[in-house]
Amino acid sequence: MGSRRVRLAISPCPNDTFMFDAIVNRRIDVGDFDIEVEYLDIEQLNAAAIEHRYDVTKCSTAILPAIAKDYALLDSGSALGRGNGPLLVRRKGESAPLRHIAVPGEHTTANALVGRLFPEIEERTAVLFSDIAAAVERGEYDGGVLIHEGRFVYQKRNLELVADLGLEWEQRVALPLPLGSIVARRDMDIVAEFEALLRRSIEYAFAHPEASRDYVKAHAQELEDSVIDNHIALFVNDFSLSLGDEGRRAVRVLCGCEV
Repeated sequence: MGSRRVRLAISPCPNDTFMFDAIVNRRIDVGDFDIEVEYLDIEQLNAAAIEHRYDVTKCSTAILPAIAKDYALLDSGSALGRGNGPLLVRRKGESAPLRHIAVPGEHTTANALVGRLFPEIEERTAVLFSDIAAAVERGEYDGGVLIHEGRFVYQKRNLELVADLGLEWEQRVALPLPLGSIVARRDMDIVAEFEALLRRSIEYAFAHPEASRDYVKAHAQELEDSVIDNHIALFVNDFSLSLGDEGRRAVRVLCGCEV
């Protein structure tokens, strides 16, 4: 019996590489899956999901309604939790109303949150997530939304916090914030199998947290161990193993529908 080729796309961020390490580096038995992995920025991942380019892919939870016909949300692998939301920042000492901000992609959950929580911000421009902090610091935008490692290191720059979008969300809906999801193509009939495989990969990562360190560092934007550890601790949790009822309810509220 031959192998089954699976085209996988994830972000290079520590939470994804930590969770997928045991699969990509075959620390666990992946069965007859022949997995080819690519690493893309979150907005590139969203565009690829909309175009159905990968068999299993990371995507922003906010785009699930647009791809639900073709992709199924996996119970494992989500970036969902409390206190882990994107941060809206500006240059220190500025006081004018925010009119034009940088966001990490049109289709990102971060952009959807700004639209919902701060509708008075008139203009939002998509900028590569790793470039946002520097662009705001240079004064190219009134403010910017930081995700991934950027949310841990902005205080080293001439930036200050305007709002924690995750905290704003939690105060309004009393649910954890669903940021990113892992989805699999429905027509390949691999949803249940890959879901179980990913859960085993995450369980392995929790049991052997140092096993993935070199792999995680090879793809991370920030290489300090403390930043990487904080990133993983914030975005990989019990909801990553299984969304559960509360996690699925949070996804429904964000998306406004069943997915």
